[in-house]
Parts: sequence; C-alpha cells; structure tokens
Amino acid sequence: MPITDLHAHFAAGGTAVNGWCAIPSPVTAEIMGRQGFDLMSVDLQHGLIDYPMALTMLQVLQGLPAPVMARVPWNEPGIIMKCLDAGFSGIICPMINTPDDARRLVAASRYAPLGGRSFGPTRANLVFGPGYAKAANSTVLVLAMIETREALQNLESILAVEGIDGAYVGPSDLGLSLGYEPTLDPTAPEVLDAIRDIATRTRAMGRIAGVHTGSPAMIKAMLAQGYHFASLLTDARMFANAVASQLALLRGQPTTATKGY
Repeated sequence: MPITDLHAHFAAGGTAVNGWCAIPSPVTAEIMGRQGFDLMSVDLQHGLIDYPMALTMLQVLQGLPAPVMARVPWNEPGIIMKCLDAGFSGIICPMINTPDDARRLVAASRYAPLGGRSFGPTRANLVFGPGYAKAANSTVLVLAMIETREALQNLESILAVEGIDGAYVGPSDLGLSLGYEPTLDPTAPEVLDAIRDIATRTRAMGRIAGVHTGSPAMIKAMLAQGYHFASLLTDARMFANAVASQLALLRGQPTTATKGY
C-alpha cells in the first residue's frame, strides 16, 4: 500500500526503500517514480538540480503514490522554506553536526511556536489542502544528516532537539570523516560499526533512521540493522551502471559498477 503518512508508517514498524533523483530532468524523475519505490527524494545538494527544476520534478512525482522529500543544499533557511512551500513532504539537511545546527534546521522547517518558518505555503496548500499550516509541524519529516565524526559524537543531543524527526546517514562523508575512502558501499569495519551504531542509538531515542546505500544487498543489511528506510544509489549511478553493463556485454568484457556519486 502507498505511504500516506510517513510518521505513522514508521511508527507502526514500517520500512521503505527510497528512490534518489540527482539528474535534473522531469522525464528521468517520472521514470524513477514509476518503478515502485516507497519514497522518492530530489537532491538539490550534490545533484545538478536547482530550485525551479526541483519544483518541476516534484510536480511530476506527486502524480505518483510515493511521498517526495528534498535533500536541500545546506542548512539555509531560504531554500528550506521554499522547498516546503513547494510541497515537499520532508527535508533531508546535510552536515548537521551540533545541536545548534539542529536548532537552526528546526527554526527553518517548523512554524511558530516550535520554529520560525515564514508563512506562505503557496503550492503546499494546493497539494495538501487549506489545513496544511496547522498540520505541517506534525506531518513534515525533518531529518538531520549524520555524516561526520563530530555528528556521530553529538548524535543524542542532535536528536533531542524538538522538531528533529530523525537521522539520515551519508556513508560517503561519514567514511571520509573517519579517515576512509568515500563510498556508498563501505567495507571498512569502523565505518560499518558507526552506521550500525547510529541506527541503534536513533531507534533508542524513538527517532527515524535513514541511510544512503550503494547496493540492494546493503539495503537489506541496513533494514535488518534497524533502519526505517534506505536509499538505493542515485538515478545517475544506476543509469551509468546500466549503460556500462550493456556495453560490456556487447564487447565481451567483465561488467563493473561505475565509480562516482
């Protein structure tokens, strides 16, 4: 069944697989959205997507049953508020390393009295109805990206900030911060232990745990470790891998996964 309420779905013990759009195209977004992902995310940080394109992609994706989140470029109030006013169901914010970072994220994401989000849900009202503003503080999902050694150390104090719904792990930056190669499919024991630890500590606080992954096998492992949802690669990586695989078959060469984000 399609997810209609992210908070309720995860509170009831549900899990989800998230599709990740990094290519700036409504066509590829629609292709991704029609494959059966439980959630979809549009990446305004490392993807090549600006706000006008993100809005166009959101309009396409919201014609499909999966909720759509935005990974914003940074912890900056203007773009966070614009994405929420456009009608995204959740915000994934990079590099939340301290409780102060988390409080700034809440201030931009939540209406008063919890936060300082400016009122003007221009498109969100069209999508979710005139009761959107009253419900937004409890329905919008706000996730802090945990992707550095500092954030790992501060995890409980970050998640204790009222208005933060959970943690989203970026394995590449987390691995880099811990002294290893940045990759979505880590093998270093210290990185894998840290990722497992984040799920355990996040669940212990009653918060939602999400993680980016580099393979279906990793998704299965992450869900088994307690993550509520996991993202599979990116549309760009999957496209590149598919093309490389077909050419390798044509040329009788071994197939290898494409390097990159």
